[in-house]
Amino acid sequence: MAAGPTSLELVVLGLLKEQDMHGYELKKRMTESLGPIMHVSWGSLYPALARLEAKGAVKAVEARPAIPNIPMTGSLGGEKAAFRSTSEGLRGSRNKKVYGITDIGSALFSGILNDDNEIDEKGFAVRLAFANHMDPEKRLKMLRDRRDLILERVKSSRRSFEKKRFAFEPYVELVLEHFRSTNSSDLAWIEGLIAKEESSTQNPGTDFLVSQEIQDSL
Repeated sequence: MAAGPTSLELVVLGLLKEQDMHGYELKKRMTESLGPIMHVSWGSLYPALARLEAKGAVKAVEARPAIPNIPMTGSLGGEKAAFRSTSEGLRGSRNKKVYGITDIGSALFSGILNDDNEIDEKGFAVRLAFANHMDPEKRLKMLRDRRDLILERVKSSRRSFEKKRFAFEPYVELVLEHFRSTNSSDLAWIEGLIAKEESSTQNPGTDFLVSQEIQDSL
């Protein structure tokens, strides 16, 4: 059975929806935009592009390099040298394989984003990065599911902390306290995202019982 699309493939499709790019540009954009989320090497990027191309999700498109102005130096020899250098640069640009997303790729990208299956930490971060492409209802559901998951983590860490409070294991308590503090911060953050999403979709209804439960857990 073939493996499903990876987070890296989702990122590639998302970036190619913005514009056609060659491998170097894709890697640069990933590093600049998603560096904290995922580290991408050449050894993983090009195989991902090959898999997507085999699926018909991306295709090679013709590069259209800009033609730079050749400076007028006043020296015929200097201008010839500049022209030769520019021509060689353009030939190099044309040799680079530029990728573009296809209709199949756009459908695949949308399907992954709006999938209701449970996702891991990296998968959530990547989907959130491209959440502007999601259906509003799916986006709100993803955030609420994430909130429920974090809330359960907060409860679990609270129970563990209370059990260990009087044990002679100070470093265990420090770890549990850090875990609880981090999840509490994440919970407040996700609640803020949900509130903004509900407001933007003209659906301001809130669940008071859940909100009160969250306050009691912090």
